[in-house]
Amino acid sequence: MKALELIEALGKKLGTNSQLELAAVLGVTVGTLINWKNRDEDLSPSQVASALAKSQSAAVQKAQLETIQPIVEFYRIEKCLTKRESRWQVFDSSKDSILYAQGLKAALDDSYGIYIFYDSRGHALYVGKAREQTIWKEMNLAFNRKRDVQTIALVHHPERNQEFKPGYEKLRQPKDTQLELFDLACYFSAYDVDEGMIDDLEALMVRGFANNLLNVRMETFAHMKA
Repeated sequence: MKALELIEALGKKLGTNSQLELAAVLGVTVGTLINWKNRDEDLSPSQVASALAKSQSAAVQKAQLETIQPIVEFYRIEKCLTKRESRWQVFDSSKDSILYAQGLKAALDDSYGIYIFYDSRGHALYVGKAREQTIWKEMNLAFNRKRDVQTIALVHHPERNQEFKPGYEKLRQPKDTQLELFDLACYFSAYDVDEGMIDDLEALMVRGFANNLLNVRMETFAHMKA
C-alpha cells in the first residue's frame, strides 16, 4: 500500500482534521508522516506494524495520563445568591469578583466530570457527576437540593422580635431539621474526566466513602448495566 493512501485512509477513519492531529493519534511525529508522503512508495509490513504499535501506545498513554484532570481542589465555598436571588451558588463569579474566581467558573462551566463537597474538617460529604450538564451547573444544582439524609437535630431559637429567655427559664428541645448542602459544605473539589469514565469513577468514589457520604444511591458500573 502506498504511504499516501494509508495516511488518507487513517485520517478519514480516525476523524482527524490535520497532519498534526493524525500524528498525535498515531504516536508519530509530523515529520514522519511527511517523509512517508514524500517518498510516495509502498510501506513495508514492518512500517505498518510499527505505526499500529505506536498508535496503540499513544492511546494507552492518553487514557492513563489524561482521563482525570484536576481543575481545583479544596476550594473554599463562599456561597452567594444568584442574580435573581432564587438559589445559592458556591461562590461569586460575577464580573465584580476576583479574576481567579472568574477563571475558575469559566473552567467549571467548560468541563464535565466529578465534583466533591467537603465539610469544615475536609471530610467528604457528597460526590456527584456532571455528564449531561457542565460541572458548574450540576454542582450548583446539588448545592441546593434537599435530601432526607441531610437531617440534623438542632434547637430552634426565635427569629422574630421577642425578648431573650435563658435556657433555665425556657427549655428548648432539639428538633430534626433538614439542611441543604449549602448549610453543610465548606469546600469543594472538581475534576475533568473523560466521558467514558465519569459514571464508573463516581460509582467507585461512592463506594470508597460508603458510610460517610450523603449519597444514598449505590451507582452502577457501566459494564454492569443491562
